[in-house]
Amino acid sequence: MSWASRDTGVFRDDSMLAAAIERAQHLRPGALPALSHSREVPDRPRDGRVPTVSVVIPCFNYGRFLAESVSSAVAQDGVEVEVIVVDDASTDDSAAIATRLASMHPSVRLVRNETNQGHVVTFNNGLAVAHGEFLVRLDADDLLTPGSLARATALFDAHPNVGLVYGHPRHFATPHPPSANTLLRGWTTWRGHDWFARACRRGVNVITTPEAMLRMSVVEQVGGLDTRLKYAQDMEMWLRAATVGDVGHIDGADQALHRDHPQSMSETDGSGFEADILERRAVFDYLFENAAKTFADAEELQLLARRALASQALRQICRAYERGRTAREPVQWYENFAAEVYPDYRDLSQWRALRRRRRAGIRGAQLWPPFQATAALRRLRGDLEYTRWARTGV
Repeated sequence: MSWASRDTGVFRDDSMLAAAIERAQHLRPGALPALSHSREVPDRPRDGRVPTVSVVIPCFNYGRFLAESVSSAVAQDGVEVEVIVVDDASTDDSAAIATRLASMHPSVRLVRNETNQGHVVTFNNGLAVAHGEFLVRLDADDLLTPGSLARATALFDAHPNVGLVYGHPRHFATPHPPSANTLLRGWTTWRGHDWFARACRRGVNVITTPEAMLRMSVVEQVGGLDTRLKYAQDMEMWLRAATVGDVGHIDGADQALHRDHPQSMSETDGSGFEADILERRAVFDYLFENAAKTFADAEELQLLARRALASQALRQICRAYERGRTAREPVQWYENFAAEVYPDYRDLSQWRALRRRRRAGIRGAQLWPPFQATAALRRLRGDLEYTRWARTGV
């Protein structure tokens, strides 16, 4: 039995694994081919109809942010909005604030969990009572930007095969949200398979959450958030949607405002690099157990995802050497992880880079100019990738 057949059941023997690795070697990141790219586009459905959108807002002890979040949803024009606030047994005034908001806005309703169930189950509880044509998950500390729902539904209406639409999330850490860029530059759509494959090649999540909208008929096919995952369940849901529909991106405009603050889940869930990469491994494993098995090249795509994760783990060790932090970081754990997820990890360029740093030693890796130049180049490449993502979504 190979490691892959034990873990996922995709590969039945070592010869199949070896063949899949050989095929995967020829699949390089490259550019993501667009299915369509439109510049002259409307910011709402052309036929004048008013789409219905369910905005589910899970809330736990975010009463201080809730009114602003709900207001950003009910203020959306060009759509009929159903706002469902799900209070997860908060111990602050969240439920009282949600009750007041529901009395002020007929489109707002409150669902209350009798006991604290966590954000995944809380969202699914809201999804269970949603009735819109489209679905948005909006955390109680985030906001939608003016016109964001109309822009997304216009793309859906123009492209019936698209099941997921997202755009740019502007992050902010100031007490008051910044003004959003609402200038629509155009749309881009991709085949669901191609977008999914790109995610496998990179091994990362390109969607924060509030900037995304799903077609409800797609949600009915793929289901809600996976309760087996702790905090990457949104990534898994986006990828699951791409197995049954195409993906669209709003170019130019900010689709949501994501609040960064010390009490946010991303800051308090304890998800360091180890927990994060394990969670992303679980995302891909779950996908290839079920939804992604429909792809003819599922074996190659799974190997691409695992190769990407192994590369990231080895790169983390290289950084530890360059920063003199090998005694403070679990470098052996990183290498064991790489070996487990990708048996041929020693064929990767990151492994060769690691061997050079080990030969030089911790002091040499910190001081030898070629290593520091490589580190600077890696940072520059990361900045360029971020700039590309901010503009194109991938």
